[in-house]
Amino acid sequence: MGAGDGQVSGAAPHGSHVAARDHCLSPARAVDRPTGAARYGRMFPGLDPLGTDPQLLMRAGTDGGICDAAAVLDPLSDGGDDATEAAGWPFFGQLIAHDITADRSPIAGDVAPDALRNARAPVLNLEMLYSDGPIGSPYLFDLGDPARFLLGTDGGDVPRNQQGVALIGEPRNDVHLFSLSLHVALLHAHNRIVDLLRGAGVPEAEVFDRARTTLTWHYQWIVVHDFLPRLVGASLVEQVLAEGGRWFAPPPLQAFIPLEFADAAYRYGHGQIRHSYRLVEGGSAVPLFPDLVGFGPLPADRRLDLGQVFDLPGRPAAQRAKRLDGRLAASLIGLPEQVTGVVDTAAYRSLAVRDLLRGETTALPSGEAVARLMGVAPLTGEEVGESWPHGTPLWFYILKEAEHRGGGDQLGPAGGRIVAEVLIGLLRADPAGYLSVQPDWEPTLPATGPSFGLADLLTLGAR
Repeated sequence: MGAGDGQVSGAAPHGSHVAARDHCLSPARAVDRPTGAARYGRMFPGLDPLGTDPQLLMRAGTDGGICDAAAVLDPLSDGGDDATEAAGWPFFGQLIAHDITADRSPIAGDVAPDALRNARAPVLNLEMLYSDGPIGSPYLFDLGDPARFLLGTDGGDVPRNQQGVALIGEPRNDVHLFSLSLHVALLHAHNRIVDLLRGAGVPEAEVFDRARTTLTWHYQWIVVHDFLPRLVGASLVEQVLAEGGRWFAPPPLQAFIPLEFADAAYRYGHGQIRHSYRLVEGGSAVPLFPDLVGFGPLPADRRLDLGQVFDLPGRPAAQRAKRLDGRLAASLIGLPEQVTGVVDTAAYRSLAVRDLLRGETTALPSGEAVARLMGVAPLTGEEVGESWPHGTPLWFYILKEAEHRGGGDQLGPAGGRIVAEVLIGLLRADPAGYLSVQPDWEPTLPATGPSFGLADLLTLGAR
C-alpha cells in the first residue's frame, strides 16, 4: 500500500462522518522509519568529557548558589531582568523538546551515555499531539468525528480520565499551565484546519491526513522562520539553511539527538522563566511553581489568556521572558514533588542541579572546548563569573555566553549554532518534512502580517 492509500474501515460510521481509517501509512510516516527507541549521539565526539566534582555542581545549583536568581532580585527594579522577547517563547521551545526527545533515565546517571534511548522519534512531526492517530490512540479523538481532536467539556482543557489524568499525546505537556495551554491551542488549530478543509471540498477520507500535514508543516515553518530567528538570530538561520550544518547534518532517516543539544544547549529555556506571571489582564502575578503546576483538571478560573505571554495581533504587548544570565528563578531552584517525584537528595529539587548533573553524567565537554572547536573566542573568566577548576559545564557556559554575547536576549555563537544546526538538521533528515518534500513551500493558512507566525497559529482556533 502506498503512502496515503487505505480503505475506509468496515465499521459503521459515527455520526455524520466516516470512522477513522485503519491505514499503515500516512504523509507523516515513512515506511522504513524505525519503530523502536531512537538513539542519542555526539555532536562533538572528539572532545573529552569535562569531569566536574558533583558536589561542586550541587553547590552551584542550590539555594544561594551561582545559579540562584533570588540573591540578585532585591537590587533589580520591577522588570529589571526582562528580555526582549515575549514570555511564552521558552514554553513553545519546551513543546518542541517534548516533540523530539524524552530521556527517561535516572538523574543519577546509572545508564551509560551510549546506552541511553530516546522515547521520542527525533522528528518535528507533532507526535506529542497526534500520538498514534485516531486508530492507535482513539481516546484523543472525537468518537463522532475522528478527524477532530476531543477536548474538555468547555473546550478549555484536554479530556481527562476519572482520576484527572490528561488524555494527551505527551503527558509532559500537562506539567504546568503554559505547556497545557499551548497544547490546547494546537488542538483547536487542528480542528479549525479540519473545518477549513471540509469547507474547501476535500474528500472526507483525506481530511485527517491533510489536516495533520497542514498543521505539522506550519509548525515546522514557525520553528525555522519565527522561533529560531528570535533565539539565535536570523543571519545564523539563513546561513545554516543555505550551507547546511557543519557539525550536525544527518542523512535522511538517520537522525539522532546530540547530547550536547539535549543536555546543555536546548536547556537554555530554564534561564528564561520569569519570577512570576500574570495570567489575565489585571490579575495577580504568581510563580510558575507551585502555583501553576499541572497534572490535574484545569478549572475555568485558572485559564491563561495567551495574550499575556505572546504578542498577539490587536493586543497590548505581553509580559517578557527573563533575560538569560545563568540564573534561574526561585520556583525552579525548588521544584515541587509533583514535577520531580520523590527524591533521595534535596538538591535534586533544583532544576539547575539537575541540568548540571545531567551534563556530567552524559560526559559533556566544557563550554570552552566547544567554542574553541567552532573557532569562537571562549568567554573570559570574568564573563563566566565562576572559577571552575577544569572548564565550565556546557549548560552553564551557554547561559553565560547568551548573557555576554547575545545581550541576554539570544543564544551566543556556540549555543546558537548547536540549536540551529540540530533543529534544521532534524527537519532535513525527515523525508516527510517540508524542508525535504518542498523546500520552497510557504504557509497557506491565514496570516495577520506579512509572514505567518506562531501568533497566527495560536489564534487560528478562535477564528
